[in-house]
Amino acid sequence: MSRPASSHPVELARPTAPVRRVLRLGTLSAVVAALSGLLLLGVSGWFLTGAAIAGASGLLAVQAFNYLIPSAAIRLLAILRTVSRYGERMLSHKAALTAMADLRSRLFRLLAVQDTRHAPDVSAGEASARLIGDIESLEDLIVRQPTRPGSLAAALAGVALATLSGWLPALLLAGLLVVFPFAVTALSRRLTAAPARVAAEALGELRARYVDMAQARAEIAAYGLVETVLDELAEPLARLDAARQALFRAEAGVAAFQLLYGALAAIAVLATASGGPALAALGLLAATAAIEALAAISRTALRQARVEEGLHRLESLLDLAEPPLPTAPSAPLLAAPLRLGTHDFSPGSHIALLGTSGSGKTLALEAMAGLRASTAPIWIDGMPLAECAEESLRGQFALSAQDAPLLAGSIADNLRLARPGITEDAMHAALTVTCLDERIARLPAGLDTLLGEDGAPLSGGERKRLSLARALLAERPWLLLDEPTEGLDGATERELVRRLGDWLKSTGTGLVLVSHRPHPLSLAQHSLPIDALTRA
Repeated sequence: MSRPASSHPVELARPTAPVRRVLRLGTLSAVVAALSGLLLLGVSGWFLTGAAIAGASGLLAVQAFNYLIPSAAIRLLAILRTVSRYGERMLSHKAALTAMADLRSRLFRLLAVQDTRHAPDVSAGEASARLIGDIESLEDLIVRQPTRPGSLAAALAGVALATLSGWLPALLLAGLLVVFPFAVTALSRRLTAAPARVAAEALGELRARYVDMAQARAEIAAYGLVETVLDELAEPLARLDAARQALFRAEAGVAAFQLLYGALAAIAVLATASGGPALAALGLLAATAAIEALAAISRTALRQARVEEGLHRLESLLDLAEPPLPTAPSAPLLAAPLRLGTHDFSPGSHIALLGTSGSGKTLALEAMAGLRASTAPIWIDGMPLAECAEESLRGQFALSAQDAPLLAGSIADNLRLARPGITEDAMHAALTVTCLDERIARLPAGLDTLLGEDGAPLSGGERKRLSLARALLAERPWLLLDEPTEGLDGATERELVRRLGDWLKSTGTGLVLVSHRPHPLSLAQHSLPIDALTRA
């Protein structure tokens, strides 16, 4: 069941108890700020008008006019408004940032724990756009949430002050205040719905493209494709600019409507006031302040369409099932026998999948690792691969992929991904097997050397060997290797194959290998053409 786009952002983000406490404090500060601001304006208008009338009446009237108490009240209200407004801004932003961080963490967890064989096909760029841009669209509403009670309190106080200038102006102001939220919301929706949708789609598309293209920035520069890439981005950029211009025009139109509405309220109060000039001035300024206090509603209405578009784009992620976090097995799992097509292999077997490029060898390895749905007849311990739980596949297979993905972190951080509790001695032992120990030892920071998002400063062959070391540290019953010696010179390749063979014999680990180079194939006891597997 999809989540409605009108879900409250705080409910959507599931704020923790500390966030709710911060929001309550922010709401209290907003109420104090709104009331003190309205009283400041009303008392100031009354005081200035009264002082002017007293001055025009002569010296005795001036001497009889008490200006000490009103001036002290004005100063107190000014200080109170400034402090409470600062508190409201600080607390509301703190609550918003914390709630957004919680929501991003929850969505990232939802994506991370999905069975990749059945999860939605979301690219890195699209995931980044959802986790950053779409969630940011909700932030404004959370920031403004404490201002709503403050706006309501200020509006009610404005009506109360207007009664000092007569019941009729107070009733007129109350009627105008009731109509204002509905009028400004309808106007905002009419002006912003279409451009907000276009802006959300264009911005999401741009974020996704930027992330995906950033991963290929070296190739883009090397092949002189910068201008081509910029041309591809021109169209969504133009759509985004046009939509933002429409939103800015809508904001200006709503601001003009609010200004005219405030002027109408002031004129209505002034024309019907009956309590004298000073109280008429108080009522006029109270009416203006009450309309201004409801500006938070108009600002929220202006952004509502944008928020709803962000919610709509997040729905597919929010509705994902939330399985428990995967846990590493407390003890090594027993090795399961494999059946590839019509061929049965006992635990500890060493198998080479043979075939031309693009014939499906990598797909078969990734299917066994649980990364994608299987397109070949494969059984694990007598169970079809498609029916195996992702957790059981994770417990049986450790994959060293052809593209050797690494995290932006230290070398040790990347090795610790294999399983909990890995010691430095174990890391060094795995690096020795993969002929990477001397290279890491020469680095000034050793295992603490930080890697960039592309694995720098390691070369391509070194990144593959680091990925292989990580797979060895996982201590799974089966090791899946995809082109493990690609990019290596002949001497390093021969030494790696020798050390890896010794490691396989000493540990009894099974092997499923894909390689177009002949030397690694010497590790295999069995050779299986991928065509025989796919025909079964």
